[in-house]
Amino acid sequence: MTTEDRLQAFHQHRAVLFSIAYRMLGSLADAEDMLQESFIRWQQVAPDVEIGSTRAYLVTILSRLCINHLQSARVKREQYVGQWLPEPLVTSPNVLLDLSLSSQLDDSISMAFLVLMERLTPMERAVFLLREVFDYEYSEIAQTVNQSESNCRQILRRARQHIKEARPRFDPSPQQRDKLLKEFLDASLRGDLDGLVAVLSNEITFYSDSGGKAAALPNPIYGAQNVARAVLGSLNKFVPRNIVSRFARINGQPGIVNYMDGHPHSVLTVDVINQRICNIYVVSNPKKLERLPLWQESRESSSNEGDTQVTAQ
Repeated sequence: MTTEDRLQAFHQHRAVLFSIAYRMLGSLADAEDMLQESFIRWQQVAPDVEIGSTRAYLVTILSRLCINHLQSARVKREQYVGQWLPEPLVTSPNVLLDLSLSSQLDDSISMAFLVLMERLTPMERAVFLLREVFDYEYSEIAQTVNQSESNCRQILRRARQHIKEARPRFDPSPQQRDKLLKEFLDASLRGDLDGLVAVLSNEITFYSDSGGKAAALPNPIYGAQNVARAVLGSLNKFVPRNIVSRFARINGQPGIVNYMDGHPHSVLTVDVINQRICNIYVVSNPKKLERLPLWQESRESSSNEGDTQVTAQ
């Protein structure tokens, strides 16, 4: 296989490689790094090595790199300031992504699912994703992660047990989720405590991630009344008055990108169960917002989403 052939083969499978890496790592920056390292390893494969399936070979390279990365990054993740949330990904239909996930947009790209992956060890995460999300056969998974088939079955069983109780069934209706998000934003801007509580589940959890680089609540908030008060308090205390909010799809879910002076300031997205918002995720860590579209790019790429000028009450 020539260098040009290898380049074309890699680009042919780039989207699925990115899909795996992002779900494994929860970080666009790290996923892109793993793709770059995978490409370097791919270019270094000896010409006489027999490759039955290029895709399988590339997935093996990438998966092992991601496992090693997660293992080495564990201490760093444990030392993270405040709550850790995945790096948000704008998945609005009109927004063009450098690395398309269009063929893999499902609940496994949601904030809730990616947060759930944090419960798993790196090996459990790889086996679970390859089997449950990408529908790999056990023989393929075993070769990819360098384990026996029986070990892979045991690893998958443990992974399922770790996340079984915490994997809820979210409301599949996009219209309902959009409606609740707009009602949430309207009530927040009005300073309407009762209006906020009305759209929140009694079991709601509010998560915020600043990485210590921006204002944020340090711990999760639980319960409709507590979350509603925290949202209104945060809007008055932490949110600048010149913020402009734009509705968008964040990780396949309804969300809001808040802009200040044309640059992303924070991202909010929600999960919905039984016609109520059950999880709220806010990411304000500037490092995790660097790959979001700027304000002008966002306006040009989507004409169907509304813009809202935020004014704290």
